[in-house]
Amino acid sequence: MPLADGGAVSLARDWAWPVQSFRLVRPFIAPPHEYGPGHRGIDLLPSGDGEVRAPAPGVVAFAGQVAGRGVITVDHGDGLVSTLEPVDPGLPVGTLVERSTPLGTISAGGHAEPGAVHFGVRLDGAYINPLVLLGGVPRAVLLPCC
Repeated sequence: MPLADGGAVSLARDWAWPVQSFRLVRPFIAPPHEYGPGHRGIDLLPSGDGEVRAPAPGVVAFAGQVAGRGVITVDHGDGLVSTLEPVDPGLPVGTLVERSTPLGTISAGGHAEPGAVHFGVRLDGAYINPLVLLGGVPRAVLLPCC
């Protein structure tokens, strides 16, 4: 991905899904312009325990309430920042995390359907599709029907 200074950031990283055993219930929809409508992340509905994990190594940059819902943000370096909501944060600001470190549990509030978590990623302040870092949606397995 090109940067304003002519350099580039490699998005080939070892990121992990922030929840396990999930269904993607709302995809990323890029806005037509910076302030336009869109969906700046993906919504995941876990079928498991609702534990939210760090998608990549970093440091907890924010953990608290925003507009009545719990939010946790991890700064991964190189301009990449992930945000998960609604989450009851389990770690304080400044905590170093590794990939898959538990960050908290899914709570209520926000625009995601009940029980789902919204996962957004920014690169140098601009939202990007988290699937770019995750290698796409997990491959579906088709089973015989009859």
